[in-house]
Amino acid sequence: MRYLTLIASLMCMALSVSAAKADRRVAFVVGNGSYKNVAQLPNPPIDAKAMAATLRNVGFDVIEGSNLSRDQMTEKLLDFGRKAQGSDIALFYYAGHGIAVGGTNYLLPVDADIKSEMDVKLGAAINIDLTLEQTMGDAKVKLVFLDACRDNPFAAKIKSNSATRSVNVQSGLAEMKSGEGTLIAFATGPGQTALDGQEGNNSPFTRALIDNITKPGIEIQQAMTSVRAQVNEETHKGQLPWGHTNLIGAVYLNQAPTTQVANAAPTAAGSVPAATGGSDGVELEYWRSVKESNKPEELNAYLSAYPNGQFKALALARLAAIKSGPSTATRTLNAGVDPATFTDEATQITEDQIGLDKNQRRDVQRRLTGLGFDTKQTGVFSDETRTVLKRWQAARGYPSSGYLNKLQHKALLSEVVAAPPTASDNSQKAARRASAPAASSAPAPAPQRSNPGDAAGAAFVGVVVGGMMGGMFRR
Repeated sequence: MRYLTLIASLMCMALSVSAAKADRRVAFVVGNGSYKNVAQLPNPPIDAKAMAATLRNVGFDVIEGSNLSRDQMTEKLLDFGRKAQGSDIALFYYAGHGIAVGGTNYLLPVDADIKSEMDVKLGAAINIDLTLEQTMGDAKVKLVFLDACRDNPFAAKIKSNSATRSVNVQSGLAEMKSGEGTLIAFATGPGQTALDGQEGNNSPFTRALIDNITKPGIEIQQAMTSVRAQVNEETHKGQLPWGHTNLIGAVYLNQAPTTQVANAAPTAAGSVPAATGGSDGVELEYWRSVKESNKPEELNAYLSAYPNGQFKALALARLAAIKSGPSTATRTLNAGVDPATFTDEATQITEDQIGLDKNQRRDVQRRLTGLGFDTKQTGVFSDETRTVLKRWQAARGYPSSGYLNKLQHKALLSEVVAAPPTASDNSQKAARRASAPAASSAPAPAPQRSNPGDAAGAAFVGVVVGGMMGGMFRR
């Protein structure tokens, strides 16, 4: 009976391992630009595609669409609402035309033909408040990004056809308040209009989101501060994103910092408590995310957050190394490399533009391993591969993002890679092992696992349970 009780307990432990690792993330990502009744916007579909790729890379199930009609948007929203129910993080991203009428915000499908306030309120547009409430109301964490503050030609039509001049129509969006566990971000301030960006490129707001919100170890509100600064600088103070937040606890979109200190319970899905001291696990994860960065601002951000942190000396040394430039050895190694390789930062977008298939990704991993940056050759760029890429980039003096661009990929292909061990090498190693003295009675150290997870926990429990069951049958 004791055996059965213990077996049941261990099986519960196995289930707990899986449950603890579960982090269900769902995103709605839509970009509308091909409007039928007003001038088209060239960039929202590009924005949506880039945002969808960025979110998938950090574990989101993305419901994606471009240039959707009213019926198509409704269908996507219904799908999003079903999947987002009870999710840990639900994210809503929309790029395209939006409008505020009477203080309420609406999103506009590409087939919208709006001539009056009545057209808006009777279904030609999509009420944002109602949509968010119905689709993601019970998600633990709700993130809303609206790049829908363009100069809207529908506003003038509504005003000119209004029977009374008292109708309140804004070109941009009206202010919104966030409920508990919610962050709302607009491309610019309430009632103002935002830039669409150069044709064929991302808007300033979306580009800043992609650059910042999934950085390893960066909390979402800290990321939004960087977003605002980037957009403000890029637009020469012509556009400043606006937001309202009511989050409980710190939220990370990158999965790297979700490793918890023992007995430290998360305060929200995908989040960890705010840092309270220089020696806790949060500081360690923060340092890991920036320690190989070539950007002084990221290292200075660590020093600002932890002025007396345990890695202060290392951060200062890293800053000094960046200031003095790449070492002589690095310059020699990178001789002949395009100078832009040292300044052009790679992102998910630039990596997608290379168009690497699975075999080419496996070749990248093989080359990294041959250069001494060991990683598994799976053909999939996992978090482990991203970390190794960052180490390679930092060692070469390239911007350390964990992604590739065409210049970095070309530079990697140009490096001389050590040949894999031959069969004779393996035979010699086996012979040396055979002639080695017998092992001592000390137990061999357990193999180190860089990413313990569900499989490791389940395997452990399976071994224990299997051994016990075998013992029971032998009795």
